[in-house]
Amino acid sequence: MNHLGIHMDVKHLPALDPGFVPLGRFYEAFLKDANEPFDVAVERSNGQVAVCRTRIHGTEMLREADVYYIDRIIKTLLWMKGGFRVYMAGNEAVYEAVAHHYSADGERAFDFDYMGNVYEHPFEVLHVDQVPEEKSFSEAVGRHLEGCRIGFDAGGSDRKVSAVIDGESVYSEEVVWFPKTNADPDYHYDGIVAAFRSAAAHLPRVDAVGISSAGIYIDNRTMSASLFLKVPRELYDEKVKDIYIRAVKDTFGDIPYAVANDGDVSALAGAMSLDDNNVLGIAMGTSEAVGYVDDEGNITGWLNELAFVPVDASPDAMADEWSGDIGCGVKYFSQDAVIKLSPAAGIQLDESLSPAEKLKVVQSLMEQGDQRAVKIYESIGVYLAHTLALYHTLYGYRHVLLLGRVMSGKGGDLLLETCKQVLADEYPALSEQIHLALPDEKFRRVGQSAAAASLPDLKK
Repeated sequence: MNHLGIHMDVKHLPALDPGFVPLGRFYEAFLKDANEPFDVAVERSNGQVAVCRTRIHGTEMLREADVYYIDRIIKTLLWMKGGFRVYMAGNEAVYEAVAHHYSADGERAFDFDYMGNVYEHPFEVLHVDQVPEEKSFSEAVGRHLEGCRIGFDAGGSDRKVSAVIDGESVYSEEVVWFPKTNADPDYHYDGIVAAFRSAAAHLPRVDAVGISSAGIYIDNRTMSASLFLKVPRELYDEKVKDIYIRAVKDTFGDIPYAVANDGDVSALAGAMSLDDNNVLGIAMGTSEAVGYVDDEGNITGWLNELAFVPVDASPDAMADEWSGDIGCGVKYFSQDAVIKLSPAAGIQLDESLSPAEKLKVVQSLMEQGDQRAVKIYESIGVYLAHTLALYHTLYGYRHVLLLGRVMSGKGGDLLLETCKQVLADEYPALSEQIHLALPDEKFRRVGQSAAAASLPDLKK
């Protein structure tokens, strides 16, 4: 029985985090005897709507569990698909409690403010008799290989760039940088331009530039991105929203370019490497970057910001510093997860080190066979198995491609092996349906920038 009065059975828990409560398992247990209909819809740009038709208990005794469940469903829809308007049809007491959460002074004030800014529309929560119908669009993107292209991948700890000729990478480099701690947008701009010029030096000409970057991009504009976390708001509109557009035009003039969320580019990289569709790409680096290529090979236009989608129902789960919420993916599938679990493993990391440097310490221990590091990667593998089951209920994916620094080396191999073992034992039917893949070492680290190079269409 958990703190919300819901009983659930879980066979595998992470050794270093035994309090972990897989959110998917909580949902299953919650719905077993929930019989009162409750519908949720979230509206985003261009009249698109995501809908979840579900059930609650509707009793006073389980009111807290009902409110928690609907809160988590809305949080998931907002960060998976995006939105500025929430509709709820059902129990008014549950609606009122959740509506207060998603208000300017509620527990989800961050989400209230963030989504309103991204969509440039006041955030609203409405109680209705009937929620709107599902409505969604998707579009083909990438896989353009012809010509001389530059692919740039802006990460939180390093930036990667590739020079690509007719689909073949002729040059790649990684440069350490610190975008998340720098308040001067010229620091970011100069780093982007330096990467462009470095790649251009290895090409006879530059026909197009493709950019993969953490954050939310609409019409190639940076609507929100943690890379620019320290940039003051008054400078953001002036120097950040069009930073990639300016960098391309200032460096190369009027050539085709495209900017996409790094998670979507990782999914595109997966689809290209696997020569198949229905791919969920998960890049475990500074954060958890996720993207999805659907069954038609299209990018959906969803946010896919699963770093902020809850995965742990434990009331003691770690809070994310940015959103203030607890139990969200960023603390389970990024370098933060490795750092979070290190004290429990008996590894004391020097606080003066950057997060990327702390990860390298643990990776080095893993390469030496240190059993403390082994337990860290095994624990993240357990997290991942339970969470992939949850993600499958959201996406119905066929393939998962795992990328990013956390997946490098022996640690990544052990993480994947543990994940597969737990999936086979806890979710045997799912284990047989899905395919988990790791690219080779070079592709893991720079493949995303090469896939980014394929984004622009030279005919447009």
